Amino acid sequence: MTRRTVLSADLKERHVNMMAFSACIGFGLFLQSGKIIYIAGPGLAIVAVVLASSVMWSVVACLGEMTALFPVQGPLFEFPGRFIDEAVGYATGWISWFAWVAILAAEVLAVAQLWKFRFDEQYLRDVGYPEKELGWSTDGYSPAVWVFLFLILIGLVNLLPVRQYGQIEYIFGVLKMTFISGLIVFNVIISAIQLVPHGNHFWTWNKPYGFSSESLVVHPSHDVDTGVVLRGEQGRFLALWTAIVAALFSFVGFETIAITAAENKDLEKHETIKLATKKLTLRITILYVLGTFVGGLNVPYNDPNLINIQISSIRAGQNSIFVLAAVRNHLRTWPSLFNAFFIFSATTSGINSLYNSSRLLHALASIPEAWPLWAQNFRRRLERTTSRGVPLGTVTASWAVGLIAFLAVKPFPSLVLGRITNNAVVSELIAYAVICLSYIQFYHRIKAAAEDHTLENRSAFNRDDKQYPYRTHGQLFRAYYGFLFCLLLIVFNNWRACVSPFSTADFVSSYVGIPAFFALVAAYHVRSDGWNPLKWRRNASMQIQRPPPKVVVPGRRRGHLVYPNPKEPVWNEENLRALVAFIWGWMK
Repeated sequence: MTRRTVLSADLKERHVNMMAFSACIGFGLFLQSGKIIYIAGPGLAIVAVVLASSVMWSVVACLGEMTALFPVQGPLFEFPGRFIDEAVGYATGWISWFAWVAILAAEVLAVAQLWKFRFDEQYLRDVGYPEKELGWSTDGYSPAVWVFLFLILIGLVNLLPVRQYGQIEYIFGVLKMTFISGLIVFNVIISAIQLVPHGNHFWTWNKPYGFSSESLVVHPSHDVDTGVVLRGEQGRFLALWTAIVAALFSFVGFETIAITAAENKDLEKHETIKLATKKLTLRITILYVLGTFVGGLNVPYNDPNLINIQISSIRAGQNSIFVLAAVRNHLRTWPSLFNAFFIFSATTSGINSLYNSSRLLHALASIPEAWPLWAQNFRRRLERTTSRGVPLGTVTASWAVGLIAFLAVKPFPSLVLGRITNNAVVSELIAYAVICLSYIQFYHRIKAAAEDHTLENRSAFNRDDKQYPYRTHGQLFRAYYGFLFCLLLIVFNNWRACVSPFSTADFVSSYVGIPAFFALVAAYHVRSDGWNPLKWRRNASMQIQRPPPKVVVPGRRRGHLVYPNPKEPVWNEENLRALVAFIWGWMK
């Protein structure tokens, strides 16, 4: 009997939009915003977020254009294997899969930490909060309880057929977007009305605070002697760099758009990859910039609870700058409501992490060469899908690795969480750098094909043709920019670990991904070319005909406003209908 091994192409453009959005909005925005402001100060934090957004903008456009033209399964490793080297592609696939199962564990660990919601009584007295206590009674529960319950929930949601899964993710994404928008408005209002008078709406930007932090504490602590402190221009530059790293760590997940390619429905008609890529970039950038800005209006960058995030001794709702804004303005109920939503957000991001890891593993399972000989039987089992297209084997295998979240029972789970997250994100940065490098090769390959008169379908590779599915201006420059920026982030992502006192654990967690990646590349070359590195050969097919390139359906392109009757006023019935369709297309 033939076993089903293909996924079901049932996802619509709106599903993909919100799946990618939901993947990017876990606990990062709500907790990392405060961390960025503590490191750099409220003004410089916005600069850091904008620069981090530019890296995301560059990488996602590279991946989006290649995937729109060739909607292959496993694009994160398929394109590097095709345009750089087969071994590089397989290595990228494995480190990306590991990164996503690690992020799954980190999200579940974050959920367990968020249930430990309780403010220090001295802090409440210092800010004049009207209650003596603020916290949940769940702070005494074992973290293992929450890890077990939420891992079960995450696994069950991922067993749904992809169409139902996409519908649920769409609802999750809409709820997150609505909540974040409300959170921004909430912070603007409490800054405007000054429930606790400060004399100036920009009091956190003025002395004794400022646009940027006065100094950078290399190893933050609550000790009287904080160790190495950098001041002046050097301190501000390194604070900005450290904040960029922290901000980019919050953006991981945008590649979900490409991962869904094999399950997208009617790519030519709906232009899913193009629209989803543009929408995600705009939404994430705008919301993160505004969220960071309004958070910095209400909480000074040296708040003790923001310092705790940097130390990683505590990582819960009481460390969120948005919760702190409510507490500092003496508001009841709101802090608990915000923390509850943070739990929801981290859970839904964990659901998406399992989806991404399972689809990456399923794509790897379809390639025998990516596996050692002794694992071929296991690979064939992972390749199978249910009658509804759910890769049950890869969902189960990825979920099982997520059990490392039970590290939450250790005395300092937030330290474990931080190191797992750092390791996973560095692996993702390696994948992003490889994607940008792949695009550079891709760009020159399709440019040559578009000029090759012997090809019957050469117009499909012409980036200036109206039927080319997705292109952006200056994309080659952006690919170089994204590659170099990611390279710098990989090398200097945790420079502080090298400053005395040297932290072996932090250094290893931040940099072990680099030798692991090259070790995987070397292992594949040893298998194919032998032990002598001088005989290793680059194996890049540069294939651009399999699958055949996608071209969009002739006619009006989606995402562009074109009036049917340009000589008529906007309120003409057909013109108005086109305007409404354009607005709805960008909002949904």
